[in-house]
Formats: sequence, C-alpha cells, structure tokens
Amino acid sequence: MIQRYQLPNGVRVVAESIPHVRSVAFGLWIGAGSRWETEENNGISHFLEHMLFKGTKKRTARQLAETFDEIGGQVNAFTSKEMTCYYAKVLDEHLEIAIDVLADMFFESLFDPEEIEKEQKVVEEEIRMVEDTPDDVVHDYLSAAAMENHSLGYGVLGNVENVQGFNRSLLLEYKGKHYRPDQLVIALAGNLPEHYQEWIAERFGGFQVEGKAGSMSGVPLFTAGSSIRRKATEQSHFCIGLAGVSVGDPQIYSFNLLNNLLGGNMSSRLFQEVREERGLAYSVFSYHSAYSDTGLFTVYAGTAPGQENEVIEILLRILKELREDGVTEEELRKGKEQLKGSIMMSLESTNNRMSRLGKNELLLGRHKSLDEVVAAVESLTCQDLLKAAQRVFSQPMAFSIISPEGALPTAFRRDALVL
Repeated sequence: MIQRYQLPNGVRVVAESIPHVRSVAFGLWIGAGSRWETEENNGISHFLEHMLFKGTKKRTARQLAETFDEIGGQVNAFTSKEMTCYYAKVLDEHLEIAIDVLADMFFESLFDPEEIEKEQKVVEEEIRMVEDTPDDVVHDYLSAAAMENHSLGYGVLGNVENVQGFNRSLLLEYKGKHYRPDQLVIALAGNLPEHYQEWIAERFGGFQVEGKAGSMSGVPLFTAGSSIRRKATEQSHFCIGLAGVSVGDPQIYSFNLLNNLLGGNMSSRLFQEVREERGLAYSVFSYHSAYSDTGLFTVYAGTAPGQENEVIEILLRILKELREDGVTEEELRKGKEQLKGSIMMSLESTNNRMSRLGKNELLLGRHKSLDEVVAAVESLTCQDLLKAAQRVFSQPMAFSIISPEGALPTAFRRDALVL
C-alpha cells in the first residue's frame, strides 16, 4: 500500500509498506540535475552530490561511511539529467539512523575548500574514465547532437574546465536555488517502522530556504544534428537518435514495448539480425529515455571499422519494416510477457520500489499500482505498436559516432526515414 502526504513546508513523502521483508530503502530525491545547469556550470549538480559525502558538522567523511558499515547498510547517490538522489538501504530496525545521517548530509555538509580541491581531482578522473569508454560516451554525444544548445543535451559529469572552477560559494549558491522543500521528495519502501513519519518530520519538517528558486529550461527542440569524433578505437561506436515521448505521454507503454521488440533483449530484431545472423556486432541495442516533457529513442551499435554502412543499412531497414508492417501477434504476446516479467521482478527489490516512488512523484506527481501498469501493458495491440512506430520512425534522425576514421558514414542520412 502506498502512502503519500506532504509536510507543512511542502516536502513530499511517498512510502510503500512491504511487511514481509526486513529491509527499508530510503531516498531523498531532488528535482535538480544537468537540465538545470548552464554551459558555464555544467557538472555542478553531480559535483554537489559528491560533496555531500565529504563531511558534516557532526561526522567526517570516514564516519559517514562507517556508520552504514556498522549497521550492515548501504548508502549511495546518483545524478541524472532531471534529478539527484541520495539513498540508503538498511534493516528496518536501523531506519532512524539512516534518516538521521542522510539529513545530516543534506543540511550540514561543510563544503570544506580542501575537500573540494581533492574531490575536483576525483571527478576529473571520472570524466577522463568515461572519455576513455567510447561505447559509453557516444550516448552523451548523441544527446548533445539531438538537443543542440539545450541543457537537456548536456552531459551529467560536465567537463574538466568547469569542475576546476567550482568553489564553496558556487556550490552553496546552486544548492540554495535548487535544494528546496518543494523540490524534495522523500521516498521509502520496505518494512516501515511505526514511528517513521515522526522521524522524517523531526529532521525535515523545519526545512526552509530563502532567496529565489532556480528554474528548469523549457522543452527542447529536437535538432537532429550529428557529432563525429575521431579516436584510435578498435571498433566504431555509433548511435541513431529520434524524438521520443515524455514519461507521462499516453503512448509511453507502446514505446516501451516497441523498444523491447526492436532492441531491448536477446530475442529482439536488432540483436537477432545484426549479431546472431550476420555477426556484425557484439553489442547492439535500443532504449527509450523518457523525461518530464520529452523523450529520446536511441539505437546503438559497435562494429569493426569499415562495417558501419552495412550495419546502418540494416538498422534503417528494420526501422522502416516496423513503421510499415508493425509487429506480429506472436511478437506482441512474447513482448508483453517479457515486459511484465521485467517490471514485476524488478519490484521484488525494495531499492527499485523506492526508486519508482521517487521518480514518479518528481516527474508525474501520481502513482499507478502494479495491477494498473500490468493492465496497461496487457491492453496493447499490434495497432498500438504500429502507431508508435509510425510516430517515431518517420522523423529526422540525430547521429553520433566515435571511430578511427572520424567521418559520417555514407549510409546515414538524417532524413532517411522521413516520409
């Protein structure tokens, strides 16, 4: 059962009781990520996330880590384009400790200049590590090409130059604009102790912030640009991108199922034809990224230099076939079972249930039960998927590639799918 309520200061709390487990996942979800940044401070949301683990007025960075180790718990955080999350998973008997420590990090972090300087080096190495992983960073390049000059296309990590310029004043200013009561969601899932609401109210009920709030950028225009990088790699890594749909779009389940059948698993059309039948790639897949007001549909492949055109021709043919012929009844049946299984099995984890609550509250402000989600998937028809394919696979395409040649493959044309 999901409980949803709001503290007097505007902080939203969403909790799901799961009495048959002994753990509780607890998360602080803030509506702030790279989408709220500028070109000059890109990366600050992620850097701020790092700094909340570097010591508070009551605990050193080591003590923060040791507190969770001593109770057999876990603590971590992540930053994405539209949110930042700090979360912990502990035994139910230790939930009050988890709430207290995360509140301490959230409100009392020191942002010590010496720690900032040390963490700058850590994040710079993180950026370099990603840059050395072409099959990872090529997706960031696609976002930038698809949403040119819009902050939703920015990478979450930022760049080394920006990170080197972050200081205590900038971090506190950014935190004051974006870490605000109306932008905070507290999510819990697991065996909830009787007094958990009191503990939350005690630590977060007095949360107030003065000054002007930061604003999120508007809806990006899909630009269908291209990003071409030359690098001495063993493979050519490339992505094709098309405008997708928002997380609240009526066709979201059609898009999710269409993606699964196209390239979301080992029986998908992309995997079977490109890898299994032709041996042209080890890794080939698709995914759909749904944001609060837009989305991005991505197809990725990594192949030997010289094979890019052959792979692209196959990818475009498969997309056209889905747009023109849709999927078969057998594909639809198998796809539904796979999607339902994926959803239901993921929710056996208290962490995943907590994440679902936090994301839904931040992006949608509403929560569907598992039965409602399953019913929505079950109701999909071949015609629904055909409509989704016609919607997404008839637009201009964005493109990104990292390859030894550093050139746009001749088989790619941004308007190749346009009717």
